[in-house]
Amino acid sequence: MPTAATDTFVTLPPSASVSAPAPADAPAPAAPDGVQQPVGCTNFKLRQLTRLVTQHYDQHLGAAGLKITQYSLLAHVDRLGPIAPGELARRMDMGASTLTRNLQPLVAAGWLALGSGPDARSRLVHITPEGRALRTQAKQQWKAAQLALNDRLGSANVAALHALLDLGLTAFHNPDGPGSAPE
Repeated sequence: MPTAATDTFVTLPPSASVSAPAPADAPAPAAPDGVQQPVGCTNFKLRQLTRLVTQHYDQHLGAAGLKITQYSLLAHVDRLGPIAPGELARRMDMGASTLTRNLQPLVAAGWLALGSGPDARSRLVHITPEGRALRTQAKQQWKAAQLALNDRLGSANVAALHALLDLGLTAFHNPDGPGSAPE
């Protein structure tokens, strides 16, 4: 039975109950309480799925000349900007150096620009008219990629995946939340 302070459960639809066979040398998961225990490395499984999903989106967005990482940056700056690079990195859960590296080709292409901030030491990222036009065009390819992913995995499974990912993000952003160890 979950308690508000320690446990949170996400209810997955019955169609989401797909399990891959465990490797032959993997120990059987302990389940005295009937709850299936994870087998394998969660990071590895997430990275496998992320690579495949990224390739899926990149194939669709290639028609607009973008990768999903570039489209995501354009979309965030269009929605949030003008925005300080540090705040953009925080909002995207991205390191500052990764953001800088990913911004450079978009600035060089003229889709994003860095301008002066509220004081002499700060900068703001904003989308250019060319970047907004490209984002509008690419949004059709992004939508096609999203619908194709929903078809491939099942919309209910994608919604359950989003809920589980949101739960994970919340847990990592809130170190005192469910699952945290007492000090």
